[in-house]
Amino acid sequence: MPNKIKLGLKENWRQFTLLVIVNAFVGGMVGMERAIFPQFAELEFGVASKAAILSFIAAFGFTKALANYYTGKLANKFGRKNLLLFGWLIAIPIPFLLIYAASWAWVVFANVLLGISQGLTWSSTVVMKIDLVGEKDRGFAMGLNEFAGYFAVGLVAFLTGYIANNYGITPYPFYIGIFVSVVGLILTAFWVKDTRAFVYKESSTDRTVPLDNVFLETTFKNKTLSSVTQAGLVNNLNDGMIWGLLPIVLLSLNYDNENIGVIAAIYPTVWGIGQLFTGKMSDHYSKKGMLFWGMLLQGLAIFLIPFSSNFYVLASVSAILGLGTALVYPTFLSTIAAATSPSQRAESIGIFRLWRDLGYAFGAIISGIAADLFGLEYAIMLIGSLTIVSSLIIKWRMPKQIKTSRVCLL
Repeated sequence: MPNKIKLGLKENWRQFTLLVIVNAFVGGMVGMERAIFPQFAELEFGVASKAAILSFIAAFGFTKALANYYTGKLANKFGRKNLLLFGWLIAIPIPFLLIYAASWAWVVFANVLLGISQGLTWSSTVVMKIDLVGEKDRGFAMGLNEFAGYFAVGLVAFLTGYIANNYGITPYPFYIGIFVSVVGLILTAFWVKDTRAFVYKESSTDRTVPLDNVFLETTFKNKTLSSVTQAGLVNNLNDGMIWGLLPIVLLSLNYDNENIGVIAAIYPTVWGIGQLFTGKMSDHYSKKGMLFWGMLLQGLAIFLIPFSSNFYVLASVSAILGLGTALVYPTFLSTIAAATSPSQRAESIGIFRLWRDLGYAFGAIISGIAADLFGLEYAIMLIGSLTIVSSLIIKWRMPKQIKTSRVCLL
């Protein structure tokens, strides 16, 4: 069997394309909440505290982070497809819980399920695409994967904002989630194939030195892996803040749901489309440079938010933030993949995604408390400062080259 398997994007384009489509549906589940949740909390449940509103993001972040970790740990044991399928099964009840929620606790529980589902589904599609393409097109593969996911986040955020503005905050926006989860489950069950055999194929020729302790190396000790991990955490820390506080800022400026949906959608849409190009760039240009400039752009864009009120200025800031995120997101994953052996790749990616998605929880908690105590502007500028610091850590700590036993990759 391994002799018949060929690594590469061209050689496996059918299965790869299917996984791109599946990941678009994965992203759509997050987009369902992106533009409308702060208003949903206040109108439906009377939740006005910024920290309380952002509790749903904290719940999502903690559970997604843990699901990422265990998906990486268990991918070789149970198979990528089985974990992906299980993730979709968990997604099915989520829109129904939101539609029929009797209290805010139901909403938080729905986001616990969403976090578990997203960790299982998104991590599985990431690892499966890396398995299929081999070393040559990793960055491009991650660009396509993340493009599909985050373009869908932006598209569904826009649609839910439009629907909420015209038909009410509930239940109609959540019908999208029912459609997305059912179709994602069907595609996975009938057409997705497991990719563990591709790992065995690549492992037979790979000479990358295995890590002694995957968790410690990815988190702290390996300068390349730990630099990427801290940047991933801060990236999602600021994304958690944008998810929760940007709609609140826009509401305070008297924007309606449709315009909030447009501004909230520009960021993940630019983020998604940009990765079609930045993913390929990470195969050919300095990964360290892309990570530094991407994090710096994000930090500068966040700093502009408290000083902006004009629709077009805010839309431009959202686009700059999306561009900065597009530079780093596929580069994170292609860098982790390049610096680890095939047999340890899923676990290392799972650990990176554990810390990265804990950023959602940390971002929600830090920005929510800061906003309640000191105001929205202070909270936003605090997160912007942390993002700029993260870019400087990359500049000073991350080596220029990714060292493996085979080759030094720029």
